Amino acid sequence: MKETKKGSVKGLLPLVVFLILYAWTGIVSGKFDSMPLLVGMLIASVVSFAIAPPKGTKKLSFEEKFMTFCKGGGEPTLIMMVVIFILAGAFQGVASKMHAVSSVTNLGLSILPSNMILPGIFVIGCILSFAMGTSMGTITALMPVAVDVATKTGVNPALMAGIVVGSAMFGDNLSFISATAIASVQTQGVQQREKFKLNIITYIPAIIINIILLALYPIKTVVLSGSYNWNFVDLIPYILVIVLSLVGLNVMPVMLIGVVSGVVIGVIHQNFDLIGSMLYIQDGMVSMEDIAIISIFVGGLVEVMKYLGGIQWLMDTLGKQTKSKHGAELSIGMLVTLLCVATTNNTIAIITVAPLATEIGRKFKLSRARVSALLSMFATHVQGIIPYAGQLLVAGGMAKISPIAIVPWVWYCYLMLIMSLLFVFLGVPRVKVTPETGYDNFETK
Repeated sequence: MKETKKGSVKGLLPLVVFLILYAWTGIVSGKFDSMPLLVGMLIASVVSFAIAPPKGTKKLSFEEKFMTFCKGGGEPTLIMMVVIFILAGAFQGVASKMHAVSSVTNLGLSILPSNMILPGIFVIGCILSFAMGTSMGTITALMPVAVDVATKTGVNPALMAGIVVGSAMFGDNLSFISATAIASVQTQGVQQREKFKLNIITYIPAIIINIILLALYPIKTVVLSGSYNWNFVDLIPYILVIVLSLVGLNVMPVMLIGVVSGVVIGVIHQNFDLIGSMLYIQDGMVSMEDIAIISIFVGGLVEVMKYLGGIQWLMDTLGKQTKSKHGAELSIGMLVTLLCVATTNNTIAIITVAPLATEIGRKFKLSRARVSALLSMFATHVQGIIPYAGQLLVAGGMAKISPIAIVPWVWYCYLMLIMSLLFVFLGVPRVKVTPETGYDNFETK
């Protein structure tokens, strides 16, 4: 007979301490990114070691608790996700240096009609973020162009920044190499194309409505000046990654093929030599080190919180309030949304909520693909409207406006929220729940 786990609200104390500490440092410093996430997770982990388990649960020694932490941090699926993060960073490092990023941007600008500048900027941003897999990189690359367009057209800079941020969040959700997308599929054992199919079907109306609204927005007629050079060959690494991901090739060989193709093209075009390419690969991998190490700490912390009964307490509490599949899916969405608001890091929010989402999915017979899509959707639309998150801080800084001024203009993120709620309450697109698509045969840490 399977032992019934005992729940205890005390088991959530480490997470509560982390959130309070994060909020306190943000309020005191005036910047909500002043608390390094890794330091916060380290403090929360230390707190977890000091908490006694609920009555009836075997008390572990310090060494045994530490091994429990290591078990969670070293869980195979989590380590595989960390490796994928590192490979994605390597690909981004090479692609940016062999001019793939500038080729995507310049291709869009060279064919952009003068009367479709606003929706055109949005579409370029969507393509760029989908190819790059990083919202911050997209905003950094596209905002200078957007600011120039705003100056020439008389468009409110906040609207232009909102367009760029919205397009950046498009790729944060849908890109095959986005850390957010990688986390949502790896934690639920889902292929990228399964999640992508659900997400894109759900968001097509939001994309179309946003483009129409931007096309109807009145602006001065303007012709962009400058020479926008691009090379189709420079786009090959991105094309390979997208096509191979869509046909279902495992993400690790996809990333390796993307890196190798980028190196070969970069060397042929003399963007760098072979030895130089290794430096850019290293730089890209280093850019993912923080998220990789934090993920390991989160995995360990969640495992200790499970031992302390925190996860079970949440399950019991949600179970009393949730009576349907729609309610279960909404609970997952709200949990990841709240954690995004608290941490301003949607990838960490997904990794933290994922074990609980898995348990909710198992209890309410949800499909893993829909749970994966939910994690990604609710973690991205909110990220684009948090004024103290990195996306709006960078966009506001480059446009020389307050990040708060941008919040009303990120139309695409609000449309994503509406579509996400319809995804939950209408239950479409549907996924038939079988032992293969559900959680019956899915092992969790």
